Amino acid sequence: MTDTSLAGPTGELDDDAAAASDLAEDLEDLEDLREEESEDAAAEALVSATVPFQQQPSDEVDGELDGAVDAGGAEAGRGETDELTPLPADRFADREISWLAFNERVLELAEDPSMHLLERCRFAAIFASNLDEFFMVRVAGLKRRIATGLAVTAASGLTPRQVLEEISTRARELMQRHARVFSDLLAPALAAEQITFVHWDDLGSGEQDRLHKYFRKQIFPVLTPLAVDPAHPFPYISGLSLNLAVVVKNPSTEKEHFARVKVPPSLPRFIAVDEAVAKGELNPSPVRRFISLEELMAAHLHYLFPGMEVVEHHSFRVTRNEDLEVEEDDAENLLKALEKELLRRRFGPAVRLELAPDISPQVRRLLVRELGVSEHEVYELPAPLDLTGLNVVADVDRPDLQYPRFVGRTPRALADVESASPTDFFAAIRERDILLHHPYDSFSTSVQQFLAQAAADPTVLAIKQTLYRTSGDSPIVDALIDAAEAGKQVLAIVEIKARFDEQANISWARKLEQAGVHVVYGIVGLKTHCKLSLVVRQEADGLRRYCHIGTGNYNPKTARIYEDLGLLTCDGEVGQDLTRLFNQLSGYAPKSRFHRLLVAPRSIRGGLIERIEREIDNHRAGKEAWINIKVNSIVDEATIDALYRASQAGVKVGVVVRGICAIKAGVPGLSENITVRSILGRFLEHSRIYAFAGGGDPEYFIGSADLMHRNLDRRVEVLVRLVDPDHLATLANLFATSLADTTESWHLRDVDGEQQWVRVSTNDAGERLLHLQASLMPRSRQRARVRTGIR
Repeated sequence: MTDTSLAGPTGELDDDAAAASDLAEDLEDLEDLREEESEDAAAEALVSATVPFQQQPSDEVDGELDGAVDAGGAEAGRGETDELTPLPADRFADREISWLAFNERVLELAEDPSMHLLERCRFAAIFASNLDEFFMVRVAGLKRRIATGLAVTAASGLTPRQVLEEISTRARELMQRHARVFSDLLAPALAAEQITFVHWDDLGSGEQDRLHKYFRKQIFPVLTPLAVDPAHPFPYISGLSLNLAVVVKNPSTEKEHFARVKVPPSLPRFIAVDEAVAKGELNPSPVRRFISLEELMAAHLHYLFPGMEVVEHHSFRVTRNEDLEVEEDDAENLLKALEKELLRRRFGPAVRLELAPDISPQVRRLLVRELGVSEHEVYELPAPLDLTGLNVVADVDRPDLQYPRFVGRTPRALADVESASPTDFFAAIRERDILLHHPYDSFSTSVQQFLAQAAADPTVLAIKQTLYRTSGDSPIVDALIDAAEAGKQVLAIVEIKARFDEQANISWARKLEQAGVHVVYGIVGLKTHCKLSLVVRQEADGLRRYCHIGTGNYNPKTARIYEDLGLLTCDGEVGQDLTRLFNQLSGYAPKSRFHRLLVAPRSIRGGLIERIEREIDNHRAGKEAWINIKVNSIVDEATIDALYRASQAGVKVGVVVRGICAIKAGVPGLSENITVRSILGRFLEHSRIYAFAGGGDPEYFIGSADLMHRNLDRRVEVLVRLVDPDHLATLANLFATSLADTTESWHLRDVDGEQQWVRVSTNDAGERLLHLQASLMPRSRQRARVRTGIR
């Protein structure tokens, strides 16, 4: 049992931006930069401000953990390791450069000719979207820290200015490569499938007439040309907006004028040229032709500037600092403070200017001057700019060019074969703990249905729920509202500061409040990132608590494309743990004790490092010893150092990481025993798993925490220990497959002292390796056939 509170000083270095990526998302993957500031008094004050929580000693009642590990330094640990050779100063990869390497892996999927063509287009769009958020948050944050004097050397040894220079070089290379992927690979391949991008002058008169009518009806009323002259100052250019820089001439005076026209983001990025497609006719021709919205606008500029001569026009795009900054301690109402800050976000300073290469020197100088960017922040790219719009093309109805349709199945333990009536979830959970693996196990027929049954069950007395990201029309929110309206006690711990979802979260938080749900916005100074549900039910033998603890958000839409794990249980210890934790989140309970949970910011880092050091002891004693970790990102220096020490001691360490990776693999004398793999594909690998051999008595934890400073120090995170032998075997098999050389993945290798990600997709004979996600989908269908009696 761990005696823990949620708050304590951190003394840590800079942290992650997200789960970027959050490939979809959540991207989640470029999270609050304020959580990722460097080790300084401000960061420490942020966590220590979370009164009334006070740090408590950590000691499990079974005696396995005899003390908390100091998280204040990268060399924290027990005395024996202090006598070892000091670890090298350059042992950490730079987190920002590592993130760019992650996005390069996404780009490699768009380059892969063996993938479905329209999915390659989608990965190209994801790459662009990821990079947009990287500039908005990470690059903007580095610039802000330099400007405010808060710049400190990163754990990698690079100064913020050096990091910015490296980012500029690498990002420029990747953006040029991305443009070539579109022009040299994707566009020709699409054309071979009768999907083409056309120019205005390529169209026949009939097609131009139809598009002219479309422009007059659908586009022209939305446009607002903004002139620049002594009476009209240079207009504000919103972040990520695509624009036309237009130079017009007055034929009477021969004087030239500059104007800006914004490309409406509310309209499709690419317009379907073919009439049958545009009208939505069934079974149209397979031919698909698209014209970019800005080119259609450019062909009609004379409508916007009647009586003027259009001299030139060029597309450009601006990226701004869109990080949020809310001083929670000074805000009486966090909701109102956040709404005000969302308005300010639109006016952040520019951090990137994308230009078409044919732009005239005078227009370029004007844009650079008025937007306040330097030359190294200017990126010249071939048209079309903003390839996030390729999602429009990826959605074309061509099943032969897309992933085969996949629908997750109801988990076997929740499928009642004997009856056509809905499964009694409570009876199923009483039978045994249920491990869910989404999207292979359907979220809607498991977690969503669990909460819906709880809301409708008259014997359910209370429902307590954390909500980080969910959809506006979420059935989860609807279930909570139904439960409240039915007279149940309903508590929702809502994190309204989830990056880029703030506005949506505010809306449905108010919707919950209006229905009578007790809405709490977490703890000042800490984000509530854990994924928890607690249902209290009156049964014949007394009250019973049913729990769900997951690695992913309660979002039915993203659950179809995010790989996540979840545990449904009515175990008494877990129920007691969640009750105490919810009380801590909604009230004052600083000295809570947990049985099967590790909870950040108090006990996750210490608990993991203790277990890593225990593996070292087990290895030296001749016992079974290994460590396997699956996360979105790994940056935390203290944990990485513990893993390096384990590797030096001879313990085998396997790391499966989707995004940022600051740990180095295969470095002589440091990490020869560390294997690092990265798996990307159709689904966004989002689950977090921590596994330890335990000398033959293995421990497996799943939960919401990555190995990032933000997760371990400035968020409420939960890891739950699994106990069912079948669940442990399932996760052991998942690790074995993920880390195997016979599985397609990216390998992190040390090549002449440089860390390089190498994609390994075929064996020596040129045969395609196993793809983890593809291998799990048939198993899902097979389980479904067995439990429904289909053979």
